[in-house]
Amino acid sequence: MKILIVDDEVLAISRLTRMLEKLTQSDITAVNSAEEAIEKIKSTHFDLAFLDINMPQSSGLELGYELRYLSNSTAIIFQTAYEEHALTAYDIGAVGYLVKPFSQEQLSQTIQRVKLSLKTEENLRIMSKNGENYYLLKPQEIYYVQADLSEVMLRSEKGFSYYAKKISDLEQLLQAYDFVRVHRSYLVNMNKIDAMITIEQSKLRFSFTGIKDQIDSSKDGAKNFRNMFSLNI
Repeated sequence: MKILIVDDEVLAISRLTRMLEKLTQSDITAVNSAEEAIEKIKSTHFDLAFLDINMPQSSGLELGYELRYLSNSTAIIFQTAYEEHALTAYDIGAVGYLVKPFSQEQLSQTIQRVKLSLKTEENLRIMSKNGENYYLLKPQEIYYVQADLSEVMLRSEKGFSYYAKKISDLEQLLQAYDFVRVHRSYLVNMNKIDAMITIEQSKLRFSFTGIKDQIDSSKDGAKNFRNMFSLNI
């Protein structure tokens, strides 16, 4: 696994690095601040991030929200000397919460949970953002995805929220959850479709269960959608 450690204490980084190396983890990057971490996350994919909660300027919890927004697939383990942040940590979607000083055995058990979570997408959550609000969305909660420059907008019952990935990345990620590309700017959740009608140039207009939105496919998108299901509409 590719691991990122974020901690403002050099001794804490050294200790955790040694413990991880005992677990045969050697691909480790360490930084001392949230700002440095964000720069690393923007340029490199990490399978796992250890975040110290109590850091100056920006806390590990704040960094956790930002990490979820920038790289939803990175597993997060929080480490701290205090227990009272555990509920918030798991709300962010952490797979582990280690109270310092934790043992080698505690670390080993947490790493095993991470390895298990990397093998399955059943617990996939997408951290999106609307203003100051963050949403942790299951794929099943998303009606459709709309491209917006270098980001996408996710339509859920909460309205629209942004996710910092291209629509092509989401197409690959959500394929297993019955999302279909019907336009270069749209992915639709087939399980949320209420009705379809044919409009000009044989395009399809989709409406959804529970919301009033309608979106139109492209001509090629409609053709591909019909071919998937042998539709005559």
